[in-house]
Amino acid sequence: MARITVEDCLQKIPSRFDLIIMASKRARQLATTSRDPLVEWNNDKPTLVALREIEEGLIDNEMLEQTLEEDLLLDGFSTPMNPETDNSNNR
Repeated sequence: MARITVEDCLQKIPSRFDLIIMASKRARQLATTSRDPLVEWNNDKPTLVALREIEEGLIDNEMLEQTLEEDLLLDGFSTPMNPETDNSNNR
């Protein structure tokens, strides 16, 4: 694949700071959840895949925040509630 540069992504996200925050959130999401990438994953690191998705206009801040909220809800429901292993009640 062709190299991707920050300048390519800045055409979609005008602020470098917003770009880095958005790319890091998406990369973390790709690395730690079952979310599938929206571009081909050619044995690349999640950060590069996230930047490619942003550069191609497949990810915007609104969509990313929505999927992050969904992941939080799913994670909260997937955690088993076992009172025997819950350490919040120190007796």
